[in-house]
Amino acid sequence: MIAFLLASCGKDRIFVDGEGGIEPKGGPRFVFDDTKLPTLSVSVTETEWNRLLELYDQDNHNHSYVSCYAVTLERDDVTLRTDNAGLRLRGQTSRRRPEGKGGQRHSATNPKWHHVHFGLHFRKFNEDGGLANVRRINLKYAKEDPSYIREHFCFEMLREYGVWTAPMTSWCCLSLQVGNTPPANFGVYLMMESIDKQYVKQRPQFGPEWGYLWKCGWGANLRDTDDWRFHLDDDSSDTYAYELKSDETADFGPAKAQLKDFIKQLNTLKGADLYNWIQAHCDVDLLLRMYAANVALGHWDDYWNDMNNFYLYFNSRDLHNYKVYMLPYDYDNTLGTSHYCGVQHDSGRHDPYNWGLDECVLVEVCRLPQYLYGLSSRTLRREQPLHRPPPERIPHPPVAICPATLRGQRHRRGHGDQRPPRLLGQPPRIPPPRRQLQQLVPRQSRIHPVLSAVVTTFFHIFTEI
Repeated sequence: MIAFLLASCGKDRIFVDGEGGIEPKGGPRFVFDDTKLPTLSVSVTETEWNRLLELYDQDNHNHSYVSCYAVTLERDDVTLRTDNAGLRLRGQTSRRRPEGKGGQRHSATNPKWHHVHFGLHFRKFNEDGGLANVRRINLKYAKEDPSYIREHFCFEMLREYGVWTAPMTSWCCLSLQVGNTPPANFGVYLMMESIDKQYVKQRPQFGPEWGYLWKCGWGANLRDTDDWRFHLDDDSSDTYAYELKSDETADFGPAKAQLKDFIKQLNTLKGADLYNWIQAHCDVDLLLRMYAANVALGHWDDYWNDMNNFYLYFNSRDLHNYKVYMLPYDYDNTLGTSHYCGVQHDSGRHDPYNWGLDECVLVEVCRLPQYLYGLSSRTLRREQPLHRPPPERIPHPPVAICPATLRGQRHRRGHGDQRPPRLLGQPPRIPPPRRQLQQLVPRQSRIHPVLSAVVTTFFHIFTEI
């Protein structure tokens, strides 16, 4: 809980955890309010900071927390504060040492700071910890995004087009104080809601029961069920395709059996049986919205193209009676970034009608006639459309839209050569067969009207600007 105290200066209001009382209006939405730029200050003793550095030197992908004695969030005349929070490093390929070189301890006179991703867990060492009922925050620096907006924009777009599972995000100015060293200004960071039990509670659409939450990393193709792919998240540096997010060891057996049964049914049922089963056990509309948005955003590091970066939430612990949701996660590799991965090597120009690996079994769901033809182009319609309805036919499939294409930036191609971007709406340099979009759909069995709608929608939005 958050207590209300009057500060000694003017109108400032300070909310301190664990002392009872009221909390600021809006709860978590107060923290993740992107109309303001608050200052997030993290204070840690020199001893604990040196332990963080030592943990990194021992295992640079460890998940261990150290204690920071105070975390405050200051915005306008309101200050939120929590004490004795957990602090750790985050990231995979982006992870690095936050200060100095290997083996060095904190320098009070000449610290060499490095931008890193941090994780804050307000209840790791304090059962009453939190900021406006937010229990965890992930802090990300703009590793490959000079605009500082890519990931926040993606989650905003997902929400606007009906993907209500997108986590909340906003920015902050991060200040870090180690011991008696003057606070270091780490600059603007993205604050991101952690996908955990509290995330589920904030969304009543999941239902009242707490089920099983899985973090799915590289190799989670929803096809193979070898035991070594499944593991209980124990805060170790080892990574698995499917990691159960639970503090209870006893949960692992039933949760694994449920996920394995889901994978089995997904891979063995066909035709009408698959349709009836997936309708009862999955929010397919939400799944297809997320898929279409991922294609439009050029998210090449997702389930469809890399079998990576998503969560699965089962809203019941019953082995057979549940609803499963695919949750969006980690959208920094979008909007023009590219890597030789999956079926593409240039996400800004890749054919949007050929997006995804055949081994990703959920492609079979998109091939069902009920989904291939049954959903209308309104599936990805905003509540307040930004554009006129797209025409029924266009002569060429439009190019995938990305900021790099809009600003005329050259894309890196194979072997280091570069080619100028194609103008928006221009036919491909090697034109495809001249078929109308409606003729493309039955031939390209992966195509869904949702995907067609989102591509043409973006085409018309940007041609009108």
